[in-house]
Amino acid sequence: MFLTDSHCHIDRLNYNLLHKSLEDVLNKSYKNHVKNLLAVSTSINNFHKIQKMSQKNKNIYYSCGIHPLNCKKELKNFHTLEIISKKIEEQSYLKNVVALGESGLDYYHSIENKNIQKDFFREHIRIAIKVKKPIIVHSRNAINDTIKILKEENAQDCKGVLHSFTENYDSAYKLLDIGFYISISGIITFKNAIQLKNTIKKIPLERLLIETDSPYLSPEPHRGLENQPAYLFNTAQCISSLMKTDIKILANITTKNFRRLFNIKNINI
Repeated sequence: MFLTDSHCHIDRLNYNLLHKSLEDVLNKSYKNHVKNLLAVSTSINNFHKIQKMSQKNKNIYYSCGIHPLNCKKELKNFHTLEIISKKIEEQSYLKNVVALGESGLDYYHSIENKNIQKDFFREHIRIAIKVKKPIIVHSRNAINDTIKILKEENAQDCKGVLHSFTENYDSAYKLLDIGFYISISGIITFKNAIQLKNTIKKIPLERLLIETDSPYLSPEPHRGLENQPAYLFNTAQCISSLMKTDIKILANITTKNFRRLFNIKNINI
């Protein structure tokens, strides 16, 4: 069985107490059938940190971009969006970089800089279209604006994924309609995730990805602990049960979806 974690933050795992090294994290993952990871960056410097710590490992792919909560800080560091855009584009051409992001909108944690977030989000989409790579989208308390901007910027030309999806089916349908994929995190295992459980049953398997978003959003029975790529197996178990699909079939389909979206010809094992 072959599972792929389509969204994780490997640099934020606890290497002091929980893991001996990145290799230790990957060994735990492999034992749980999780054999490839997409390490998602959240800032210019974060990308370099991720790449430096994992560049020798063929099982890790990368994204490059600015998380919406980091937009203001990046402007302070690099002064203009134009300079930031050039740096992101330069990173996008590097080896094993398969996506832009994570970018998007977060009105839950930060509502006062909406316009800055929107400008950054639009720029990420434009770069993604230019370099012909998909975009990883973060959206929290902002789904209507998120979909509006995706449509206005013709994001169907680069496609992408809404990561850690928690919205209703109407939103899922609008995303699917412009060629986007839906990625499900450990939230699906929570008892109170009733709407999400009902929604996922209606999403075509061919447009589904699975993720940990580690070290966040640990699935049951690990809720309350730091998440890690190995725990993707628990999320996959829950989804296979909800969709009445054998977990081996789910693993195969979601890995193929990962390869298709991120234009990866040969998955490394």
